[in-house]
Amino acid sequence: MNLGACSITRAELRGAVEGLQLAWDAGFRHVRLELDSACACQLLQSTDSGEHHHATDLDRAQELLKREWDVSVTHIYREGNKCADFLASRGHVAPLGLHMFSVADPMFCNWLLYNVQGLSESRMVLNER
Repeated sequence: MNLGACSITRAELRGAVEGLQLAWDAGFRHVRLELDSACACQLLQSTDSGEHHHATDLDRAQELLKREWDVSVTHIYREGNKCADFLASRGHVAPLGLHMFSVADPMFCNWLLYNVQGLSESRMVLNER
């Protein structure tokens, strides 16, 4: 999906809403929603969107999360989900809006295999004191 110019948090929240809706419509009832934005995870796990500037997306996500299904929301580093990273980079060059693919890009299939095997790139995290 290409949303145009927006914040990372908004992109993650819209992705969560669209992904949850697609999962629900496809009949999935046990879903793990992985986001590489810790801020978006925290917002989704809170129960009050209040007057947050992302309230529209948060309210829609909360409606979806309250349905009769099992959804876990977890933070994952970008390196931990190469499929999502690949699709996000494709979204930057796609026309505005949501795009569905009937045939998977071969590179996506490679990253899917990479993810299924539990492989990931290492990430250096510095602890500043």
